[in-house]
Amino acid sequence: MPDYEEYCAEIKKLWESRWLTNMGVEHQEFQRMLESFLQCPHVTLYTNGHLALENIIAAMRFPAGGEVITTPFTFVSTTHAITRNGLTPVFCDVNIDDYTMDADKIESLITGKTVAIVPVHVYGNMCDVERIQAIADKHHLKVIYDAAHAFAVKYKGKSSANFGHASMFSFHATKVFNTIEGGAVCFADDSLVEPLNSLKNFGLCGPERVVMTGGNAKMNEFQAAMGICNLRHLKQEIEKRKLVVERYRSRLDAVPGIRLCKPQKDVESNYAYFPVVFDEFGASRDEVFTALGKENITARKYFYPLTNGIEAYADLPSAGAEKTPVAAYLADRVLCLPLYADLDLKDVDRICDIVLSCRT
Repeated sequence: MPDYEEYCAEIKKLWESRWLTNMGVEHQEFQRMLESFLQCPHVTLYTNGHLALENIIAAMRFPAGGEVITTPFTFVSTTHAITRNGLTPVFCDVNIDDYTMDADKIESLITGKTVAIVPVHVYGNMCDVERIQAIADKHHLKVIYDAAHAFAVKYKGKSSANFGHASMFSFHATKVFNTIEGGAVCFADDSLVEPLNSLKNFGLCGPERVVMTGGNAKMNEFQAAMGICNLRHLKQEIEKRKLVVERYRSRLDAVPGIRLCKPQKDVESNYAYFPVVFDEFGASRDEVFTALGKENITARKYFYPLTNGIEAYADLPSAGAEKTPVAAYLADRVLCLPLYADLDLKDVDRICDIVLSCRT
């Protein structure tokens, strides 16, 4: 969060204008700032990341019943956004190195019904964007990235906002960058501007014209003001998160039975999460989770359970965690340790001491 006084100064003008929502001055300024920061032609703001993803899929106007290749190693929102658009998710396994969609396994899942690929950048790790785009181009498919974990991440100097046909960011309070709740869609196609703005505003296109069936997903002025304030300090926040990650790595990187993600080549990270995979560690992931919880330290089994293993999607043809063995392996063993900019390094050491004390 920004300093209290900074945020109060930013929202003071709202008491003067009384413009609290519906794309006001703060909303417009925040959108311009993001387009500049991300070097992206178009940014459309939303009240949360889920509705941003749901709306960009809707804006693509895929035929009902079409299939979308995605990953089960994600928060369930990704899959919900697909199914709520009348599309069928087809689950692709992930790779063991960075936990993102395994590009080697995509083409075998493509059928005559496939309309799109929705990969997920995980923990700040980038998908294999070059290979995924090549596959999509070969088969004439759209690529929409769930980039909820990848705000401010760059690959070969290029913002994560600029890969595929569109990318969705989440600005939830738990993310590296937040607007309390919030989200955005980033894209280059000019023809998507009007439908995305209409879809988030009841289908309106002007004060007396309704051109489509839409919902209400507008970011309000208080959210935008939080984004404006937090964007000013993002670079420093990421630098502080980097120090936390470096301390974790120094304590855990060489420990037998612990697997850490290696930094990706050509990727400038945002240090969003610190996932640890426990395998023949001497204690299970769940035992470590419980030990930390007894000390009032909250870690997350992130992602567990897999989306293709939950009750809501049990009837899908591609359901069943056993069909994505790498993702299933990770889901049973991964634990994200606490990570935020103001986490004291002494507390990082304390967390590591508790983790290491679990070995038998």
